[in-house]
Amino acid sequence: MSNTPMAASPLTRAVLEIDEYVSGLGWDQPARLFALVDTARLRAQEPALAAQLGLEDESASTGLTPIEQDEIPSGKPLDEFLGTIAWPDAVAGCALSVERLMLPPSAETQVPENLSEAKLAQWVADHPERQEVRMTVAVLRDGGRESALRLREKDSPTEVLTGPDLVPGLAAALAATFED
Repeated sequence: MSNTPMAASPLTRAVLEIDEYVSGLGWDQPARLFALVDTARLRAQEPALAAQLGLEDESASTGLTPIEQDEIPSGKPLDEFLGTIAWPDAVAGCALSVERLMLPPSAETQVPENLSEAKLAQWVADHPERQEVRMTVAVLRDGGRESALRLREKDSPTEVLTGPDLVPGLAAALAATFED
């Protein structure tokens, strides 16, 4: 299914697999949350679910399998929603794919002061240099992090930027879902 590089780490492969999946759904999608589970453990402990996900015949015993969670409530701010999540021990990590508007660093000096959150969002939406971006960020229980960024204007699998520190605030918020 996936065009992710086999040499990449399991976390990078999972992030790129999620990016590819969400990309196939098109733009203007709601945020999507995924549990990341150890594929070998999933096969051993939940063979029926592994079969349902098409994982029963895979020879590789390493890797992470993303499992999409229920829809994120639209009326609740994302940071508040993430604060309500607690993962069971079987979940090795989690990932979130979300679309946002982004401005280049050069626009930071242009931001008017004392804008409300709503007015700032409108200002960004109206800015001529704004870019639509899909961010897929994943964290592991052990602290591992990975991100994938895809610009709407360069919507191609070969144009996806990856790295562990591309969206540090969102990574920290996801990591907090594993804290006691």
